[in-house]
Amino acid sequence: MPDSLHIAGKGKQQHSFDAIVIGSGISGGWAAKELCEKGLRTLVLERGRNVEHLKDYPTATTPVWEFPHRNEPTFIEKEQNSIVTKCYAYGEATRHFFVKDAEHPYIQEKPFDWIRGYQVGGKSLLWARQTQRWSRFEFEAPARDGFAIDWPIRYSDLAPWYSYVEKFAGISGNKDGLETLPDGEFLPPWEMNCVEKELQAKIMRAFPDRHVVQGRCAHLTQPNDIHLEQGRGKCQARNLCDRGCPFGGYFSSNSSTLPKAERTGKMTLRPHSVVHSIIYDDQKQRAIGVRVIDALTQQATEYFARVIFVNAGCLNTNLILLNSISARFPNGLGNDNDLMGKYIAFHNYRGSVYAQYDGPPDQYYYGRRPTQLMMPNFRNVHRQDTDFLRGYMVHFGAGRGRATAEGLGAAFKDAICEAGNWGVYMMMQGETIPKESNHVRLSKQEKDPWGIPQLITSVAYDDNDEKIVKDFLEQGRSMLEKAGCKNISSNDSKQAPGLDIHEMGGVRMGKDPRTSLLNEFNQLHHCENVFVTDGACMVSTGTQNPSLTYMALTARAAHYAVAELKKDNL
Repeated sequence: MPDSLHIAGKGKQQHSFDAIVIGSGISGGWAAKELCEKGLRTLVLERGRNVEHLKDYPTATTPVWEFPHRNEPTFIEKEQNSIVTKCYAYGEATRHFFVKDAEHPYIQEKPFDWIRGYQVGGKSLLWARQTQRWSRFEFEAPARDGFAIDWPIRYSDLAPWYSYVEKFAGISGNKDGLETLPDGEFLPPWEMNCVEKELQAKIMRAFPDRHVVQGRCAHLTQPNDIHLEQGRGKCQARNLCDRGCPFGGYFSSNSSTLPKAERTGKMTLRPHSVVHSIIYDDQKQRAIGVRVIDALTQQATEYFARVIFVNAGCLNTNLILLNSISARFPNGLGNDNDLMGKYIAFHNYRGSVYAQYDGPPDQYYYGRRPTQLMMPNFRNVHRQDTDFLRGYMVHFGAGRGRATAEGLGAAFKDAICEAGNWGVYMMMQGETIPKESNHVRLSKQEKDPWGIPQLITSVAYDDNDEKIVKDFLEQGRSMLEKAGCKNISSNDSKQAPGLDIHEMGGVRMGKDPRTSLLNEFNQLHHCENVFVTDGACMVSTGTQNPSLTYMALTARAAHYAVAELKKDNL
């Protein structure tokens, strides 16, 4: 690392804040909003470039035929970026929002596709926007099933905070009354098409314990005043969301939480700020600030605050904390039990099923709906009923594309203008069980361009994951057969962990400092003015999407942090 710039006197005062937030993605944006609204002068550090809402969405309205390669990465691009080009959202329209493989190196001890977006807003510009509450079964599962450790909170602790963030972000969905998929504060849902309604009825008739519902997603189907005040508008059903939405129709840090924080006058946003480590004062027995390396100049600077929120994204949060060493914490900040970086988990996306369906030839649908149908987990919910732990959520939908034809000329053109056959697609989102062997650690030899140790990823599937994939493929086929589908095919992609982009753990919450790093309010057990509320804090992955839970945990922790500051406890 370049020599630190130790600032004293007036210079130190200019570098001092009430709070520092590391990262500006989904959880970092929420931390910034809540802390600023509570009156804290807050510094937000982002390692990537600035991205301003509206101004910096260069491809938001570009038609696909205007891209040189029809929005597809070239063969050379795939060779040079074999990891990031695997991501579903990567293309000519979005490449500027992704980290290129060679620019930010890491070491794969086992295959792991680490997908990253380093810019203001992080991956909130690129996410799939699926937002389900966790059920009580997600929070109770580790204690019941004997894996990982017990969550220090339950659904009832987070339910009011789910409501809090849902109202602000704008979540569309139905109130389905399911114990496995709790209802929330919803805007009107998207409509199922005619074939999806038929599939829903047939599957639920054949399998009464399997509930097909419309997906919940962070899109403004009917904006309320709280959304209009943010400057956001109704979703236009373009489904070009990962280019950045000029309408603010979906939730992102850039369109929502960061502008809200900025309007308080309390936020200072500093892009191009690569966080090296958190500074711990052995005498004060607390963290006092953050060491930053300017991404462009390599200049090292220190910033100071009474409270620090680490929201750099799961693996980067692990990296920063592991690299935050001191006489008190030689193995990483708060890492007395040597568990930091361990018990990394993720979602298993390997299985998919395809089929055809004889749907109405004279019916179609309009718009590009930004969500699919979903089926909450039906395996091992109330009791252990399979030979594997936990289960999977199913995402799926039906649609029809363009007809296929042969030949040339007017007849060919007319033929392909007709609608094609109805197709059905299912995919799994499986829970993986946290294991100590699945971990990340710092390299002792290799450093990145800013002099920071590179991260080593050592994460793999296990026998439980293989059984879950097998079960989904079997059950997916069975459900589509019962629904009257034909030409059913299934696929195990065998993709490496990481491509799910739902990495979690390493700095997990818990009741006991001997087996966890954070308490029930996301504070480090042994450094209570440092909070972690991104994916790193998770005890387990659940089967639902995690982003809404990160938002709720962050809002809850920020309110608690402010209350503790007022009591002079931090």
